[in-house]
Amino acid sequence: MSEAGTTGPTMTLSSTYRQSHVTRSNKPSIGAFTFFALAFALSAYFTFAAVQGDFGLFRRVEIQAEADELRLDLDHLKLEIAAMENLTRRLSDDFLDLDLLDEQARSVLGLLRADEIVIR
Repeated sequence: MSEAGTTGPTMTLSSTYRQSHVTRSNKPSIGAFTFFALAFALSAYFTFAAVQGDFGLFRRVEIQAEADELRLDLDHLKLEIAAMENLTRRLSDDFLDLDLLDEQARSVLGLLRADEIVIR
């Protein structure tokens, strides 16, 4: 009897635990599904915005390429300005380059010397 009395309450607790565990559904709740669906949607949205948005990676690459192109244009314009400043200085009153003056008179004004012949 002692064996039956000892095992009786233990079995009752065990069977009660099993019964409560068996009645529980293994089906995921709608709340968990909603949570993961919302988390996935938000992460997909933010990933898309980080790659393709106004401040995303693709826009950053476009801006970098445009900046590089503008730097090249700036360097080209600086060279042109330096060449024009050189020509202006060489035709100024302080420093007169006679060869440059002769070249400009021929090209702009169409002047020739008396001993030259023009062939077109």
